[in-house]
Amino acid sequence: MPEPSSIERLAGRLGYCFRTPRLLEAALTHKSYLNESPDPSREDNERLEFLGDAVLDLVISERFLSQFPGAPEGDLSKLKARTVSETALSHVARRLDLGSSLVLGRGEELTGGRDKPSLLADALEAVIAAVYLDGGLAAARQVVLTAFSDLFDNLSRPEVADHKTELQEICQRDFSVLPVYRVLRESGPDHHKQFYVELLIRGEVYGVGTGRSKKEAEQQAARHALDRLKGGGS
Repeated sequence: MPEPSSIERLAGRLGYCFRTPRLLEAALTHKSYLNESPDPSREDNERLEFLGDAVLDLVISERFLSQFPGAPEGDLSKLKARTVSETALSHVARRLDLGSSLVLGRGEELTGGRDKPSLLADALEAVIAAVYLDGGLAAARQVVLTAFSDLFDNLSRPEVADHKTELQEICQRDFSVLPVYRVLRESGPDHHKQFYVELLIRGEVYGVGTGRSKKEAEQQAARHALDRLKGGGS
């Protein structure tokens, strides 16, 4: 028997058998490939990524309502934001070895696209959409709950680290100023922006961060600044 393809192996890791394999192929096709090798019969994964984002939000929200029945909406929102962050999604994608199945253009391939957090996170959402379109919400829910199981298991209570608040308190105490966040640039389609932020204290850059929202990028920048301050860096 022939060896299974990388896409077939990924389907096995997902625990789902596609009735329409072309959906999974589209979910794994980055726009860079079609930019370099135009093919009207193929579609890149951006539209699927848009749908997968919504499916993932629904499944994660359902799970947290069940897992934390007494938690207020604010805590649930923070938990969801952490679970669907680029960092979390790329972690799940790497555990599924999703990068090895991506269809990339030569430029992305040469610049390490198979392990780029943003690219992996987007592709994972597209894969979730492919499962949804192929097998419905029940199938997508099962794939998400299985793929994210270790993240769910590590959430024992709805408490989320608020790096911005902690940094603000330190800056007021030690520097008598507030940290300043500045958006350096934005990239990506309108429905899925990527924000790049730097954090300054007294005009000096102490941290940088990226994220799918300004808040996520600011939290990452604040965490980097805290690491530097606590580590004694200048």
